[in-house]
Parts: sequence; structure tokens; C-alpha cells
Amino acid sequence: MGHKKILVTGGAGYIGSHVVRQLGAAGEGVVTLDNLSTGFEAAVTAGELVIGDTGDAALLDRIFADHDIDTVMHFAAHTIVPESVADPLKYYGNNTASSRTLLERANAHGVKHIVFSSTAAVYGIPPDGHASEASPTQPINPYGSSKLMTEWMLRDLAIAGGPSYVALRYFNVAGCEPGGTIGQSTPKATLLVKVACEAAVGRRPGVFIFGTDYPTPDGTGLRDYIHVEDLATAHLDALNYLREGGESATLNCGYGHGYSVREVLAAVERAHGLPLNITEEPRRAGDPPELIAVADKIRTVLGWTPRYDDLDTIVRTSLDWERKIAAEDESAYWAA
Repeated sequence: MGHKKILVTGGAGYIGSHVVRQLGAAGEGVVTLDNLSTGFEAAVTAGELVIGDTGDAALLDRIFADHDIDTVMHFAAHTIVPESVADPLKYYGNNTASSRTLLERANAHGVKHIVFSSTAAVYGIPPDGHASEASPTQPINPYGSSKLMTEWMLRDLAIAGGPSYVALRYFNVAGCEPGGTIGQSTPKATLLVKVACEAAVGRRPGVFIFGTDYPTPDGTGLRDYIHVEDLATAHLDALNYLREGGESATLNCGYGHGYSVREVLAAVERAHGLPLNITEEPRRAGDPPELIAVADKIRTVLGWTPRYDDLDTIVRTSLDWERKIAAEDESAYWAA
């Protein structure tokens, strides 16, 4: 007997599209819901795409009525931290209020499982730079707060008899599908690996290092970078775990070690074969010196085994995609 369908919100975006691709390759039935505000129709490589908002209750009711769905994978969110500080209600409206609507309608239609795209931003700035699932949740921006509030809703709904869930707290996601079928084409991206690769191919004039006097080995910030393909696999592992009766869980999704800003930029220079135009700037407010996942639990609970835990692989796959965009390759969807 085959499994029922999976609704993927935000499945036309960077991470969601990689999960949709893996779900399709695994033979799963997928329905993607995305308003294409930052996603791309061409990035949805499996199943059906419905264009619309996650907070549209009537649309959700139609989707659940028209499709035999028992699992939701929820990616749809605004994700730019500085924007969340400048426009907090936008983030609480989309990331929290729309998530409440989704959970309400999913529960009403008998959805059994939810896999939620959360973030390490729920931890704020851990004192020692390392965050485990037991670390205090102390977000320092509306983005982190908006995601944490959805985690609370998932927890409380599950206690009340609603869907079981896995909330995955992402650290720094980077890289692209190694075969070059899909990649990260987010306009005005802020993630370091993509920004540096854009600079390498001439789509940015250069790249900035914010802070060179941190108490780290080379003075620049340390972050836990995880390849998007390994992150996508974690979602499929979470799906299988829930289907097998696993209890609701909140799990860090990182490799458990970090790279500095300088190490990332050096890897881009190695892959590109030319130096980057690098400008050093003072520290930015709110940037922790170090943010690394304590990531043992996800391996134990889900049996997750990463395949791309290598900085050069992360950078190479990102740079290959940026080269396709720079060359105006039609397969590299991108909007200004």
C-alpha cells in the first residue's frame, strides 16, 4: 500500500525545492504550495505546484479536499534577519500567523505528521558558541522569535492530539544539488557562501568581512555550514521516522563543527582560481563570535548520515550554480 501525498509549503524556494526533488526521486506524491515571492516555478521538479499563500485558509481547504494528504513539510517563511528587525509584523504575519492557519486547517483535515523548517536563530547568542536542543531559546530578532512561536504551536497542538512533528533547527545552509539541476537563486541573498560565489563570478563587486577581532583562531566568525542536500535528506529521514511512529522531536541540523569567514572565502578562491575583492569592516551588532550545532541527537533519533560534510564540496556546488547564472544558462532560473 502506497503512502499518501505530502504538502510542501515553500517548495519552490531554495531548501524546499531540494526536498521536493528528493521526495520525487523517492517516489513520493508531492503537492507544492508557493506564492513564488522568492521561489521559482522551474525549481519544482516533482509533483504538482499550486500558486498561493500558506495563510489562505480557503485555498488550504481546497488542497486538502482535492488531495489525499497526511503529511505537511512547512518551509514557507520570510528569512532575512535585518528585514525582520525593520519590519517585525511582516515576519509575525507570515512566519507565525500564516503557520497558525496552516496548522489549523491541517489538523481539521486529519493530517498526521508535520516536518517544520525551524532555525538556529531561536538560540540567540549562546554563551559558549555551541547550541544543543537543551540550550535556552533566547532569540534576539523577530525572525527567530517568529519561528520559535511556530515550534510552540506545534508542541501544544501535538499535546492536544494533533499531528506529530519534527522541527529541524537549521544552522548555516549552503551548497546546491551536485548535478546542477537546481540551486540557490534567491534574489538579494545574504548567506555568505552564495554572496562570495556571486562575487567570484562578477555579480557582486566584492565581499565584506564583518569583524576581524573575534576571539576565534583567525579573528573572524565561526559558523556551522551544512550542505543543502544533507539537510534535505534529514527531512526525508524525519518523514520516515514519523511514519514509523516516532515521537515528536526538535532536532538541530548541522555538522557539529564550524568554518570561519576567512576559511569560507579561501575555499571560494580555491574553487574559482582567482582572488576575491575582500573588504574588512567592523563587527555587526548581534553577530555571535561562534555558532556551532551540538548535532548528536539528530543522528541518534533519525539515523541521519550526512554525505557532503566538506567545505570544498559545499563551495564547489555553489560556484557551479553561480557560473550557470552568470552565463545566462536557461536551466539556471533567476529573477532580478
